[in-house]
Amino acid sequence: MAGWSLAEGVPVHGGADAAGVPLHDFSTNSNACGPCPPALQALQQADASHYPDPAYAALRERLGGFHGVEAGRIVIAGSASEFIHRITALAVRRGARAVSLPEHAYGDYARAARAWDLALVQGAAPPAAPGLQWACEPSSPLGRADDALADWAQAGPAAPGLRVVDCAYVPLRLDGQAPAWPAAAWQLWTPNKALGLTGVRAAYAIAPAGGPAADIAALQALAPSWPVGAHGVALLQAWTEPTAQRWLAQCLPTLQVWKARQQALCASLGWGVLPGSLANYFVASVDSAGAAADLPAALARLRAQGIKLRDCASFGLPGHVRLGVLPPAAQDALARAWSA
Repeated sequence: MAGWSLAEGVPVHGGADAAGVPLHDFSTNSNACGPCPPALQALQQADASHYPDPAYAALRERLGGFHGVEAGRIVIAGSASEFIHRITALAVRRGARAVSLPEHAYGDYARAARAWDLALVQGAAPPAAPGLQWACEPSSPLGRADDALADWAQAGPAAPGLRVVDCAYVPLRLDGQAPAWPAAAWQLWTPNKALGLTGVRAAYAIAPAGGPAADIAALQALAPSWPVGAHGVALLQAWTEPTAQRWLAQCLPTLQVWKARQQALCASLGWGVLPGSLANYFVASVDSAGAAADLPAALARLRAQGIKLRDCASFGLPGHVRLGVLPPAAQDALARAWSA
């Protein structure tokens, strides 16, 4: 997930960087049990010698059936970030002047808003405010339940503006069931994280039931031709298969065990683990470890040893790091490197 660096004016991401792919990458929230074998096989068998159907008719039917909705409500997207920018443009066309987003959130919500000079309202935004409203369930970077969903339910479906629930981590929720979605909200799904295949960019959105058909048509018109290639189509098709869903269900207990171990390890290092994470990642404060004053330098030393953590300064949490859950061997490598 990206943050925003005002100093550099560019998005800040976890994952690979100029030094390549980290040996132990805690900086992303990808499923560390992956890649999903049936999805990987589908990618290897994808026919990249032909264009996909530009309307993605069969894929939309499959995704609609998977979610129990009409295929006409499915909008294919190049990635979550691509859709964020596209629906922000739609909101502007509908007269939006502001975007509301969680206090600590994925940076592309704000990045897309700034591209259109929209005002940003963070935290407790009025639920009836016009414009574009974002929620993420569970939230990033904290992995907590998003209070905006309850606010939206209280406001009712007649509230003005567009509402979008980012469902990126719903499949990787390790504690409890996801809440019911507000009927008037869009849903944005990015299965590549749950499948452990973040290098394949593909996503889709589900329009609200009974929502304006003009919005779906406008989003289609705003899209480039073939936003998703053959490999993205293969990934999304594999996502709907029972074999992939069974594999994912089997991953969750393993991730729960690894998460508990990793949080205990962080506490042993003197880090303060922030409570409330429901997902396969969490945030820890390194203030008590005496490293917060020069956290970037400390993280750079770790990166030189093949270990990458996500600095949360761009999320508005200086002195904190976000850690995706990794297997015990990677956790032990982190402990040795930090202690050294």
